[in-house]
Amino acid sequence: MVGLVDLVQTLTTPHPLDRYLELIRPSLTVRDLRAEIVRVRHDANGSVTLRLRPTRRWAGHRAGQYVSVSVVIDGVKHTRCYSPVTVEGAGRELELTVRAHPDGLVSRHLWRNARAGMVLDLTPAAGTFVLPSPRPERIVLISGGSGITPVLSMLRTLAAEDHRGDVLFLHYARSPESVPHRVELDAVARAHPRMRIEFRYPGAESDRHFDRDTLTELAPWFPAAQLYVCGPARLMTAVRAVAAAEGIESSVHTEEFTLSNAAVDPAEVSGATSFSASGVRSENTGISLLEQAESAGLTPEYGCRMGICFSCTAIRRSGCTRNLRTGELDSDPDQRVQLCVNAAVGDVDIAL
Repeated sequence: MVGLVDLVQTLTTPHPLDRYLELIRPSLTVRDLRAEIVRVRHDANGSVTLRLRPTRRWAGHRAGQYVSVSVVIDGVKHTRCYSPVTVEGAGRELELTVRAHPDGLVSRHLWRNARAGMVLDLTPAAGTFVLPSPRPERIVLISGGSGITPVLSMLRTLAAEDHRGDVLFLHYARSPESVPHRVELDAVARAHPRMRIEFRYPGAESDRHFDRDTLTELAPWFPAAQLYVCGPARLMTAVRAVAAAEGIESSVHTEEFTLSNAAVDPAEVSGATSFSASGVRSENTGISLLEQAESAGLTPEYGCRMGICFSCTAIRRSGCTRNLRTGELDSDPDQRVQLCVNAAVGDVDIAL
């Protein structure tokens, strides 16, 4: 069968076979992974939940992983990463909850235009922010804002498995109305007495930001638990600080949806970046290569913008780049680099 597909691919050159099949039906593919939207639900909190039916190449996901979704907007394909909120191993369909951010091109497009029957490009599930098997006896799930989606998948999975251990689900949000799937979360708490579900709204006078007292009050057994955290940098830092004070740093597992950059001294920024494949040259300012390329009028493909999906890579022909997360320098020629988490140090040539 594989040999036959390869032969057909050769005969349909210069376009792959799937380019012709999509003219018949967008979800009809041989090698590409796509998903058809089968249900759309708009929530009052400004998010949209999409029920997707992937093509047969979908191999499922583990709770906490993410997928890359691509849509075409004004003739340009845009890719973003989202974490399914579906129960791990729950059949052929998956569910994404996407918050329509004011500056989010793709999220606003999906909020406004997603309809049943629409077909999206999809990637296999990826990421190491997952529940281990067998499950830990005690689990703490902490999230903030849009970071709720991977830990919600974890909670749903534990509930579906009727997990017998202690679970704390702690979510930080702007208001009760901004919490997605709130009704379901309340139902889980009623059905599973050992799963404690708590919400905090730091903007309210009665609520404070995360600290050790909060965790001790809600889960006094937390030093013996595994902690899974996804949210803004401030929340992540606070959880790590509590874990360090308890000597349980190895029990903390994190997923960031914003990039925390290493500090860059403006005095160290010099030279220019040549995007040689496009004939564009741009003065370096210390921003990421992705932002620099976009500022120069280029439109490289990207997904998460924080270094986890590897969709915005290009060859660094020459020069030195700095990893914005770690501060490390790399100057080996003809190496593939991630544009979203690297910046130029001096003159650099990127094959873009």
